[in-house]
Amino acid sequence: MPGLHVTDRQVRRYMTSRREGQTQAVAAAQAGFSERTGRRIEAGPTLPSQKPPRAYRTRADPFAEVWREELVPLLEAVPHIRATSLLEELDRRHPGRFGEGVLRSLQRRVAHWRATQGPERELIFRQEHPPGRQALSDFTDGSKLGVTVAGRPFPHLLYHFWLAYSGWRFLKAICGGESFTALTEGLQDALWQLGGVPREHRTDRLSAAYRNLATRDDEAEGYAAFCRHYGLEPTRNNAGLAHENGSVEAAHGHLKLGLSEALELRGSKDFADLAAYQAFLQDYALRRNAAVRDALAVERAALAPLPIYRTSDYSVASAGVTRFGTISVRNVLYTVPSRLVGCRLTVHVYDDRLVCHLGLTPVLTLARRHFKRGGPLLRVVDYRHLVHALVRKPQAFRHSVFREDLFPRTAFRRAWDVLDAHLDPRQACRVYVGLLHLAATHACEGQLADHLEAVIDAGRLPDLDTARATVAPRASSTPLVRVSAPDPAPYDRLLPSLSATPDPTP
Repeated sequence: MPGLHVTDRQVRRYMTSRREGQTQAVAAAQAGFSERTGRRIEAGPTLPSQKPPRAYRTRADPFAEVWREELVPLLEAVPHIRATSLLEELDRRHPGRFGEGVLRSLQRRVAHWRATQGPERELIFRQEHPPGRQALSDFTDGSKLGVTVAGRPFPHLLYHFWLAYSGWRFLKAICGGESFTALTEGLQDALWQLGGVPREHRTDRLSAAYRNLATRDDEAEGYAAFCRHYGLEPTRNNAGLAHENGSVEAAHGHLKLGLSEALELRGSKDFADLAAYQAFLQDYALRRNAAVRDALAVERAALAPLPIYRTSDYSVASAGVTRFGTISVRNVLYTVPSRLVGCRLTVHVYDDRLVCHLGLTPVLTLARRHFKRGGPLLRVVDYRHLVHALVRKPQAFRHSVFREDLFPRTAFRRAWDVLDAHLDPRQACRVYVGLLHLAATHACEGQLADHLEAVIDAGRLPDLDTARATVAPRASSTPLVRVSAPDPAPYDRLLPSLSATPDPTP
């Protein structure tokens, strides 16, 4: 009888060769075993798969005394327990009796018990996806892509929208977390780019969309209103069953691998700003969507039309402007122009920006920062908001709590260090504040930074008049036209030059 190392296919090949007139040696060589095995096969022509199972053990069962009394009760109580944990428990109960050498035997015993006596397993049922029926949304971590924005690491999420039938997708970088704003901004942009609305929108159990309570009407109010506006039926996974969002979950791995390769082909993972990175994501999605053009044409025919107008995809906060020229939104401090002091602003909070309204009039847009629970306090300071007030009190710069935020570039920090080291303290403050005022009023921050770098590298002190003549010279041939506006209190009138007597008041 052939041994277990011989397969049914080899035996059939050997017997075919023998019927064709080959000798035992030739037929065995063609089948891939020895002539002796060939003689055994002819003596008892039974296929290896037909060999009766062995009714004896080759060694003693190490778990014979503990299997039914100790291990089976543990498996019945915790069916998903690992064999390694069972072995650790046995070692605790019987020190030194069971070593690591019996782990594989225990794993086989546990696998056999689960297959023959264990609880029923959950099955995944593959679904048919008619065109136009289901769209899915999910977030996935994009930090491992290694993207940087303006040279700085950019930890972020990727919002991923996916049509179940055609596979059409939409991507967007999310600066914060899985918030209502991030979900509705991404979903609304995806629907308008798609040009239609599917019947159902599926997510996992996002707290941005659901309160995850036991009641029937569990959708968060804002998300429910959003879905009503677009005629979407909101659905979600059962608790703990992420595979129910499988059409988009399964695509995350391919998505991040594809983006990683696209970044490698681009030659750089650094982007000038967030808009440039968003454009890269859109271009990648467009190229991938080109492969599903035919299926998308079928699906678009089944989509419902878009509503006449978009709906709110932001949350609303109210913020009063303090005497310090700041507002606080979502635990982050922002500076605002001093003219807004005393006003109460209505803030539309988007994922990447804040749009501040005074009544119904938008008056200011700020780049948003996201506070993380347990993390450091955050503040967003724009020197342009403070410099017109600071120019009237230049000595306030030295001990301002915002001082470290008033160096927009490295060159400005270097300029302050040089001025502070070589000038009278009061003069140093006046000159540096004057440089900030020059950068703000003439929108020449980059040019001024280059000028300051050149001056400092040449071993000279930064000078306000020289800087003004270099980056913002007055055109002598064109007369200045004054408009009817409040006097901005020019720096030349408010602050004495370096050659003048220092101001005795702080």
